[in-house]
Amino acid sequence: MKRTLWLAVLLTVASCGGKLSVVHPRTEMLEDPAAVGTSAPRFSWQLVSAQENVVQESYRILVAGNEKDLKAGRNLYWDSGEVASDTSAYIPYGGMRLNSRIPCVWKVLVKTNKGTASSRPARFRTGLLLPEDWKGNWIGTASEDDVLSGHTRIPARYLRTGFETSGKVKCAMLYIAGLGNYIAFINGKEVGDQVLAPTVSDYDKRVYYNAFDVTSLVRDGANAIGVVLGGGRYSSMRLPPQTGIPDIKHYDLPKLLCQLEITYTDGKSDIVSSNGSWKATAGGPIRWANEFDGEFYDASRELTGFSTAGYQDKDWVPATRMAAPAGVLQAQPNPNIAVQERLNPVSVKPFEGKYIVDMGENMVGWLRIKGRGEAGDTVVLRFAETLREDGGLYRDNLRGAEVTDTYIVKDDRPYDWHPAFTYHGFRYAEVSGLRTAPAPSDFEGQVFYDAMAPTGRFETSDPVINQVARNAYRGIRGNYRGMPTDCPQRDERMGWFGDRTTGCYGEAYWFDNHLLYAKWLQDIEDTQTEAGSLPDVAPAFWDIRSDNVTWPGVFVTAADMLYRQYGDAAPVRTHYPAMRKWMLYMKDRYGRDGLIEKDTYGDWCMPPESLELIHSQDPSRITAGAVLSTAVFYHLCTLMETFAPLAGVPDDAALWQEEAAAAKAAFNREFFHTDEGFYANNTVTANILPLWFGMVPEGKEDAVFRHIVEKTEGEFDSHVSVGVVGIQQLMRTLTEFGRPDLAFHLASDTTYPSWGYMAESGATTIWELWNGNTADPAMNSGNHVMILGDLLVWDFGYLGGIRPSGPGYKTFELRPVVPEGLSFVNCSYDSMYGRIESAWRVTGKRFAWTFTVPANTAATVWLPGASEGRTYGSGKYTVECELP
Repeated sequence: MKRTLWLAVLLTVASCGGKLSVVHPRTEMLEDPAAVGTSAPRFSWQLVSAQENVVQESYRILVAGNEKDLKAGRNLYWDSGEVASDTSAYIPYGGMRLNSRIPCVWKVLVKTNKGTASSRPARFRTGLLLPEDWKGNWIGTASEDDVLSGHTRIPARYLRTGFETSGKVKCAMLYIAGLGNYIAFINGKEVGDQVLAPTVSDYDKRVYYNAFDVTSLVRDGANAIGVVLGGGRYSSMRLPPQTGIPDIKHYDLPKLLCQLEITYTDGKSDIVSSNGSWKATAGGPIRWANEFDGEFYDASRELTGFSTAGYQDKDWVPATRMAAPAGVLQAQPNPNIAVQERLNPVSVKPFEGKYIVDMGENMVGWLRIKGRGEAGDTVVLRFAETLREDGGLYRDNLRGAEVTDTYIVKDDRPYDWHPAFTYHGFRYAEVSGLRTAPAPSDFEGQVFYDAMAPTGRFETSDPVINQVARNAYRGIRGNYRGMPTDCPQRDERMGWFGDRTTGCYGEAYWFDNHLLYAKWLQDIEDTQTEAGSLPDVAPAFWDIRSDNVTWPGVFVTAADMLYRQYGDAAPVRTHYPAMRKWMLYMKDRYGRDGLIEKDTYGDWCMPPESLELIHSQDPSRITAGAVLSTAVFYHLCTLMETFAPLAGVPDDAALWQEEAAAAKAAFNREFFHTDEGFYANNTVTANILPLWFGMVPEGKEDAVFRHIVEKTEGEFDSHVSVGVVGIQQLMRTLTEFGRPDLAFHLASDTTYPSWGYMAESGATTIWELWNGNTADPAMNSGNHVMILGDLLVWDFGYLGGIRPSGPGYKTFELRPVVPEGLSFVNCSYDSMYGRIESAWRVTGKRFAWTFTVPANTAATVWLPGASEGRTYGSGKYTVECELP
């Protein structure tokens, strides 16, 4: 039989529930994992075929220590045997115990109803799984230049050691934890392409290390390792005395733990680990750096060659042994941040003796500059998202963040520089200190965020919807920093909960954010108190604990997103006890007869009655806190009911049914006006929450929805009238209850308040405020995603029609909404099982639709106006019909 199948192999790690993809020549994936932080990995694969209705019938996974044994089927670590199953995601390893440092090669053989296929071999290696695997010490050095008050100033630490190899090198692995951030070199070559590594965490709970295969960097004979350390989030950007923002947690000064393990062809091995034999200095060129204020780099202090053998380090001091962080040391479960896009300026213009560089869009990263000056010249780069009317930078919205990079020129030779331990959210840069006028080619904007594949494609016939979707894309990528942050430019940049409660679902269409959110759930659990309380940000660099429901509810909804979008139940199982603890804590402490009466932020940032206001002062526009907290608590109970059997405690389902029933009864008793058919004071948010969550008494749904429409179209002239909480359900509610036209109007509108208004006003990302250009602009972040709400879910899931019906899109719906005024949509989503495509076009009343269903999945396909759907197996199809 001719084989038309091939397998794209994915390796996933059970401890974090995330995938670390193995390179396959037929698909674009992440690099091989250098170290898996578990002895029990999970395996996933994609089945791809040009044939229709392909269904996997069985699989067999083989794992060996090398490719030769794998091919011969001998000395196997695991042979699963043939398993009758159509499952191709998250298969747990079931072989001999994998200890630390075990190289593995694996493949999967699959039988389908259309034939058989075998994947190419894929590799992984277990990391250092036990504390005793680490042979070195945490080391660092003191600096008399450390400033640990207010705006902190901490010079980078430079550490080095030399070593000799004693044979022909077969393999060399570097394991490194450099806090807060590190850059590692071996023999003058940088290790990896990551920036601001390792990922952030609550360092009192856990510390992450990275692993690299550095075989190609280690030479015969004399070698050297060099590491540069910055403070990162381990050393606070702000310490008392200060005003304006909460204190940021300070852990300690920069420190390093690393271990180079060398295996020779004769079977012998060496370990080069961090200890007191290393040399250190804080006198290098990075005089200080932090995320808020920028980096100060003095090129005259460059330590050229410090990571090469034979470097003269006589002026350096012996490295100091430092106390280990309190947190557990473990392999990092999510990819590092990396430069993933590069931008060229659209213009460079003179301004008052300086130059304004315009990158053309609001970006996050840093600016690389090339130039030439004379020794001692000081080049200063200041950043901003917008300009003043006179053409200078507008920086009031940066608050206390200095957002400034400084470069001291070493000599008259050309230089090429960018910072290492900071980043900026900006469109514009002001450059001063240059002797000659720069050209656009002298600058490059390096955009970086957590290394993850883009998974979505979305385009419509409406240019406003397209621009807003692109703005959302930029805003999402710009706020992925090992945690999903609120903003990238001012003195905040925290992992706020409320921004992502529903936003994480929409983000998952644009990016493969599986590993990031799985890791962030651990950050959230690490913040939990003994009593069960959760804060408002994680990691808790700000320890703000307002004890409301709507913000920490992301602990539950993000786990639900990972299960629905990726089919991964491990985060639910792992964190269910902590979720349960928090839910019962909130009910026991703040519950009253079924209501939850604690809320802090309200329906944050709803459009106010005056363009100059940030928050509404009109009581008729403000939704009561207990309405928000009780409705959201009810919704979370329904999710917990579905989680209970996944977590292995099916009896808990009855608990959550009871809690949901109590909340629903109390909510309707307290807030529902039966005769009028609306809730509380009849805000759109007060009505949308119970309607979308399914709390409205049977038969009253139409009345509640009528009030939503009347409020929106009448009082608010067909504009958004909800804040961060209400916006999370707005677009889907309007569409599901019969007004997709109104949802389409909100999505394509360009008058205030709307997403399109931001775009028409020049925004290239999403603002923090609907009226960010008319309210106090010092409050407005130009790069927030919190008021996107469910817009992206609506874009992909309703206009594109791609919605999961089973975990991870093993089964899904294709059910596009076709609003009048939209003539085409081209949409795709790269699911766990392969690419789902949906492209439709309307000509007159004729609807033509091409869609693709990946192998080993099934879709229920709904034509516009159809009363029921039809099931399609895998394949590419084209259908046409007359619109109703």
